[in-house]
Amino acid sequence: MPTVLAIDQGTSGTKAVVVDGDGNLLGLSEQPVRPQYLPGGGVEQDPRELLASVVGAGRAAVSKAGVPIDVVTIANQGETVLAWDPDSGRPLSNMIVWQDRRAEGLCAELAEHRDVFARRTGLVLDPYFSAPKQAWLRRNVTREGVVTTSDSWLLHQLTGEFVTDAATASRSLVTDLDSATWDTGLLELFGLGDERLPHIVACDAVVGTTTVFGESALVGGLVVDQQAALIGEGCLRRGEAKCTFGTGAFLLANTGTTATRSTAGLSASVAWRVRDETTYCVDGQVYTAASAVRWMEELGYITTAADMDAVAAEDSAGVLAVPALAGLAAPWWRPDAKASVTGMTLSTTVGHLVVAILQGIAAQIAELGTCVAEDLGRPLTRLRVDGGLTQCRTLMQSVADLMQIEIEVYPSAHATALGAAALARTAVDTHLALADAVVRWKPSVIYAPRWSAEQAADFRGRWNAAVDAV
Repeated sequence: MPTVLAIDQGTSGTKAVVVDGDGNLLGLSEQPVRPQYLPGGGVEQDPRELLASVVGAGRAAVSKAGVPIDVVTIANQGETVLAWDPDSGRPLSNMIVWQDRRAEGLCAELAEHRDVFARRTGLVLDPYFSAPKQAWLRRNVTREGVVTTSDSWLLHQLTGEFVTDAATASRSLVTDLDSATWDTGLLELFGLGDERLPHIVACDAVVGTTTVFGESALVGGLVVDQQAALIGEGCLRRGEAKCTFGTGAFLLANTGTTATRSTAGLSASVAWRVRDETTYCVDGQVYTAASAVRWMEELGYITTAADMDAVAAEDSAGVLAVPALAGLAAPWWRPDAKASVTGMTLSTTVGHLVVAILQGIAAQIAELGTCVAEDLGRPLTRLRVDGGLTQCRTLMQSVADLMQIEIEVYPSAHATALGAAALARTAVDTHLALADAVVRWKPSVIYAPRWSAEQAADFRGRWNAAVDAV
């Protein structure tokens, strides 16, 4: 099988890995990207810095691998957008990151069409998705060039092509979920009807070639980062689910090859399109996971994320935290929600606060799990997890306790990149099934619930009452 350069372009950095056909890691490089957090809910990135991180990390990984690269793939942020000149490739705006909330007013103007968006796209009308941010850019920044998600610009820089993949397009609020094609009526509602849009390709397509990382290599196997992790963790059958713990936390569940609209407040989108067959997923988000940990660092509760288990108390001593530091996503969709900590006394310690915040993150994951069960018609039996915060035993045990299922920790820090690499293999080898392209793995740790079902239900009841208050 081919040797793949898989680039995981994320919110806080870019990771590049070179893997061979057996999944062996031959080269690795990571470069940071620094989002700017602005007043009024703005979150932006410098496109040039982001591109430099992709090129720099990719070249460094290839240099360390010391072998020829057959194919390059990029897993992208999904809902991050920018304006750019399609002739020169020059950026005309900063990147507006998926966390950006400045399109809330624009979404409020379209509130009467909320059901139409949900029915056609499977998504909730919310600034989290790409089209509201694209429309905000057109209103407030520039009318020049094209306005697309970050992947289209990066791919243009690498190949000169103007494309996006079906999974990324489905995160826009202007793509028909059943056909994975642009919806002209919804584009008109956002004032984007006259925009030049990238061609939507399958996730197993080869879209071009590039010499940016050395000798000429194919470019293909494109997908959103969270869907890539779903593949990497082997969640290829209906009902299998994973949660990635990064800047935010993202729980996705495979819903099979029939497009399903969530009735529980989740988003529904394309997971991947491979071999002319589309697989779908439902997903929910926790806006602040690692970003909540960084907030604790800034306040001096912990020195680094690695300190959390040492600092966290055995229990929260009645302290409840709703860490809605950037609002609440699914299933509440309340960007105006504010964080809260309740139940403190003079005996409350930093350790109690730390464990309460971690339990607050876990409680949001548990609520998403309940929503997934409602959409699937049956409860989850296990949850696979990846990301840096899976190293925190307190957090992972809290997720197991509150969900009342086993939590399987992915043994590599590269689930997203390895999932994208599997798609790249299917792009190069048209006879290779996706299941055969995924590297098999075993959990590094399995967390089983320690709380009783009654304890979990009592905590979740009290925690949801705290949510209602915010």
